[in-house]
Amino acid sequence: MEKTVSDGMAAALVQAGVHRVYGLAGDGLHPLAESLMRERGLRWVHVRHEETAAFAASAEAQLTGRVAVCCGSCGSGQLHLLNGLYDAHRSAAPVLALVAHPATRHLGTSYMQETNPARLFRDCTSYREPVYSAEQAPAVLAAALRDARAQRDVSMVALPCEVALQAQPEAPSAPGAVPEPGALCPDGKSLQRMASLLNAAPRVTFLCGIGCAEAKEDVLALARRLQAPVAYTLRAKDIMEGDNPCEVGMTGIMGWGGAPVAVADCDVLVMWGTDFPYAEFLPPHAQVVQVDVDRRALGRRVPLALAVHGEVREVARALLPLIHRERGDEHLAAARCLHRRVVAEMEAPVRSPDEGALLRPEYVTRLLSDLAEPDAVFTVGTGAPVLWAARYLRTADARRLLGSFKHGSMSCALAMAIGAKAAYPSRQVIALCSSEGLSMLPGDILTLMQEHLSVKIFVYNASEPDSEAVGGAARYRCSVDFAAMAQGMGIAAERIAAVAEAGAAVKRWLAEPGPALLDAVTDCHARGVPPSLSLGRGASEARGFTLSHGLEGIQRLLFGRRRVER
Repeated sequence: MEKTVSDGMAAALVQAGVHRVYGLAGDGLHPLAESLMRERGLRWVHVRHEETAAFAASAEAQLTGRVAVCCGSCGSGQLHLLNGLYDAHRSAAPVLALVAHPATRHLGTSYMQETNPARLFRDCTSYREPVYSAEQAPAVLAAALRDARAQRDVSMVALPCEVALQAQPEAPSAPGAVPEPGALCPDGKSLQRMASLLNAAPRVTFLCGIGCAEAKEDVLALARRLQAPVAYTLRAKDIMEGDNPCEVGMTGIMGWGGAPVAVADCDVLVMWGTDFPYAEFLPPHAQVVQVDVDRRALGRRVPLALAVHGEVREVARALLPLIHRERGDEHLAAARCLHRRVVAEMEAPVRSPDEGALLRPEYVTRLLSDLAEPDAVFTVGTGAPVLWAARYLRTADARRLLGSFKHGSMSCALAMAIGAKAAYPSRQVIALCSSEGLSMLPGDILTLMQEHLSVKIFVYNASEPDSEAVGGAARYRCSVDFAAMAQGMGIAAERIAAVAEAGAAVKRWLAEPGPALLDAVTDCHARGVPPSLSLGRGASEARGFTLSHGLEGIQRLLFGRRRVER
């Protein structure tokens, strides 16, 4: 049987180290999909929606660091990929999107399902090219794979259906290995200036982001030398939270603990590997030093006293010998004291709950945290799940936390869990979904059954019939029994609504050998209080400092123009 361009592309993906392809076969994608399914060494993961395919690939790429692949058919299939590809782009996940395209003879005629992929994917890709001939296909695929890996970004290749069926060239070029990038070291002048700033500052605070993933021990060694409190962003929670004697919690909209005050009340703030977007939580008067491997991020959010272009690990290692050893611990001790006090208040809803009371999301999230495995992967949907996970889910040991943290999609949790479980079949994978988020892509519960992926789905179900005004608009909820829906799809499911039944139900749910869903009817009136409001009293006690400078902006960001009563 003569090999086609599609067959050659499938073989090239295997040579490049790709193990799975997420997609939904349809329309012009059939030739490529069939080749991918036939290729030994590749697993075709058949999803129910292309958005799921893109989010699953994003999750796999973030967890493994390798290029992950998703597919979309012509027209609407391409459009459905966009939400997940934007997430991958903003999360620096190396993803390759292979999309079908109408036959070339129809292009430019407003043909059925015709799009302009180069224009459509422009804002969420670093490489995007169509393939117009069999001879061109191997080189374009090789370039797309190299770019995705080297840039840690999304590449897109559009394949017209008749090209996919053409005979493969006799000697197609191999994709070629992508060398690991070398360490990006800072220049000596920047290091000396940074050392001078830190040595002269009485109070230094660290704000750590995802760029600290390979540099935790080096950053903590420097923090101990400087007696600096260590705050972190949501994306760095699973990196910096555990085994950290300088930890003061997380800052930002989802923040908790003493971090917002420690960040605001300092002389020098060092932003390590973070493009933290919420300027309302950054200090208005302190000097800010930012260290990042991405030049574009330097100074994007706040004026800088010093911008250092380099990898966090290399900068921290080179800086440590330049820092004086003599340093008082008053700033760190005050931040840690405030942190412990705020955490104690925050823990009140999870201590000795009334067994007859409504199920509080804080309590059930801490229960999940206590009972999940030490290396569990949690995928979190935007909205209520990410709020409660940020504050009550502990990510020490080898746990990972994934979500659409820079793109903000509510529908990501189940889709990302599919990619995480496919990549790591032996690890426990838990999807924390809101009722609204799961409602967007419920069909992919069937994917769990079909692909034998034992993902555990937890639903924060606050969908009791209710109407309330939020930011001047009415929000309406419709009561949904997600357990009954999941049972109808063939997976184990249970519904709980009271504290007394929660513990045993969570244990049964986690012990299920296959996919399972736990529908938790939580108190729909539970609200997370933003750090600027909950820490006002604590902040005023800490050196007389308050966060009032950014309060109006935070209120608008969280609640619209409606003022918040304090």
